[in-house]
Amino acid sequence: MLLAAAGCSFTDDAVAVPAPAPSVEEAGMCRALHRELPESVAGHERRTAEPESDLTAVWGDPAIVLRCGVPRPEKMSDPRAKAVEADGVNWMLEPQGDARQRFTTTYRDAYVEVTLPAKYAHDVTPLAAFAGAVKKTVPKSL
Repeated sequence: MLLAAAGCSFTDDAVAVPAPAPSVEEAGMCRALHRELPESVAGHERRTAEPESDLTAVWGDPAIVLRCGVPRPEKMSDPRAKAVEADGVNWMLEPQGDARQRFTTTYRDAYVEVTLPAKYAHDVTPLAAFAGAVKKTVPKSL
């Protein structure tokens, strides 16, 4: 009985992630991306996002959160914006107030956003886990 109750608690710990509202074309790319995403990132297994959507995905606790089809961030117009490259995909960095880091793809037909928890404040290696899927499903815009 105790094992059954414990098993239920794991399925109920969905992470609240607001789904973006992309264009129809971007949503198609995001659905393709969703099918290619890895089951684990940085040693963390995939979890359930609430609401469930082909536009979002979550791994670990604290959560690594991916949203596809987000609007172009205003910060992308800032010539001083910082960026990183992970396995051939460029990401713009936006530090969050609570030590989390938000990264958004650049030069792609749809914007993919990944928010990393504070424990990755100085480590962007989880972004490499998404590179193959992004390159395969979200074409370059330049």
